[in-house]
Amino acid sequence: MAIERPIERYGTTQRYSDVCAHENTIYLVETPQTLDSNAATQTREVLAGVEKLLEQAGSDKTRLLLVTIYLRDIDDLIAVNAVWDRWIPHGTAPARVCVEARLAHPDFLIEVAVVAAR
Repeated sequence: MAIERPIERYGTTQRYSDVCAHENTIYLVETPQTLDSNAATQTREVLAGVEKLLEQAGSDKTRLLLVTIYLRDIDDLIAVNAVWDRWIPHGTAPARVCVEARLAHPDFLIEVAVVAAR
């Protein structure tokens, strides 16, 4: 009989957890904090938050597997890519997709969903 491994949850509220991890896979979503800023600033904030959450779960940005970037306006992709390209270590880029979407808060310009390995 296989041993069931627990799901780890960090920053759990009634509605969501900041991070969920199962075995060696980490799942997280990050949103911006400064709502009156531009896409580049929000992207820097979101990516800094991703780093912090990954560290909390025992990983780092070199272990990203899949990143889904949700943008309120796809025209912000140029600014987002400029920040991303400086942030991601050379040779460690994950599979990634960018999608234009109506986001949960009207002042969010970006939201990011991440799957990473430990």
